Amino acid sequence: MSSEVQPGNARLRASTGKNGTMHISAKADYGMRALLELVASYRVDPLRLVKGEAIATAQQVPVKFLEGILRQLRQSGIVASQRGAEGGYRLDRDPSEITIADVVRALDGPLAAVRGNRPEDVEYAGASEHLRDVWIAVRAAMRHVLEGISLEDVATNRLPSDVAELLAEPGAWQRRRP
Repeated sequence: MSSEVQPGNARLRASTGKNGTMHISAKADYGMRALLELVASYRVDPLRLVKGEAIATAQQVPVKFLEGILRQLRQSGIVASQRGAEGGYRLDRDPSEITIADVVRALDGPLAAVRGNRPEDVEYAGASEHLRDVWIAVRAAMRHVLEGISLEDVATNRLPSDVAELLAEPGAWQRRRP
């Protein structure tokens, strides 16, 4: 079941990542924005090609950086491209089949890592011996959310009900400081 999400006056706040906050890379953010432009095009004609420059302009992202992102998405089978004067990019699959997790993995690698390692490969001793379980649970939660949301869900503003419930939790839209 899906429900519409109306976040109100949400504003993007830049995070330096220095305070231990979750980090969404510029590459993943720009990649998602580019793909959502391609979803809009897909709805008109699934085979319609969109120029990289047009995507960059529409989303106000650096065209050279975006070209590298689109190349990675092509190599991952998320977008298709065609060269030439009539060339451009399009989704390689239906937007309902492409999850946010697919995009993040294609651009940034694994969803969660501890000091660059998979959580299950990290070992702790003494009082910290059970910390690995927490990191694995965090990864499982991230998987649940990011694998459960497709590009179509985002484009239509119809997120899965369990994700919509997270957005409705008290404090979900508030930044917490240590």
